[in-house]
Amino acid sequence: MTINRTLVIGDIHGSLRAVHQIIERANVTKSDTLIFLGDYVDGWSQSPEVLDYLINLSQSQNCVFINGNHDELLLAWLCGSKENIDWYKHGGASTIMAYENISSERKQRHIAFLQSLKTHYLDEKNRLFIHAGFTNLNGIDYEYFPKLFSWDRTLWELALALDDRISKTSELYPKRFKHYHEIYIGHTPVTRINKTIPVHKATVWNVDTGAAFKGPLTIMNVDTKEFWQSEPVFTLYPTEKGRN
Repeated sequence: MTINRTLVIGDIHGSLRAVHQIIERANVTKSDTLIFLGDYVDGWSQSPEVLDYLINLSQSQNCVFINGNHDELLLAWLCGSKENIDWYKHGGASTIMAYENISSERKQRHIAFLQSLKTHYLDEKNRLFIHAGFTNLNGIDYEYFPKLFSWDRTLWELALALDDRISKTSELYPKRFKHYHEIYIGHTPVTRINKTIPVHKATVWNVDTGAAFKGPLTIMNVDTKEFWQSEPVFTLYPTEKGRN
């Protein structure tokens, strides 16, 4: 019997070798739906190859691609912006180097892909998939600053700070956590709290396990919570620094 799984993938940051590992280790089949939480680029040296892989994968696999803040920065650069000098110090430099010999036609395909990314995805089970978070107490449909979907860190900080003894029925329980059955995010690596596996706090699952730094890349079954990981990504690129 074919099982139709929904699998969520954390921040990739240019690590195509890690993508290959998790796809193989999770035994991904054509019946699976893959939800990518964004930040496909910046860090390791294969950002263009990651985008090529995802574009090709979407031709034969049911995929959902969420927009990450680094994807947003790359799109701006590919479209001619040279103003964000700070980006160069946070993974952008390796991406610029990787694009030195990329053809104009290939860049246009990447631009089209980046422009097609979703700000978020809400499935039929009221599970929200979003790169970073949201700030409006009434949920994503009321967000005044949609750009925060790919930049916010307050949702995760609130989840970490929430006292587990506060009931979901309490008036003290944050309203942001009451709208969705579960919320899946990336953006803020759990290596910041000395973890390298997905972390569950309140209704939030953080699947960014630090692939850009010293951690592995993760793919997780959202129904069973079983997950598979690559080797620590820095070991797959021994001559590179990533975002370290």
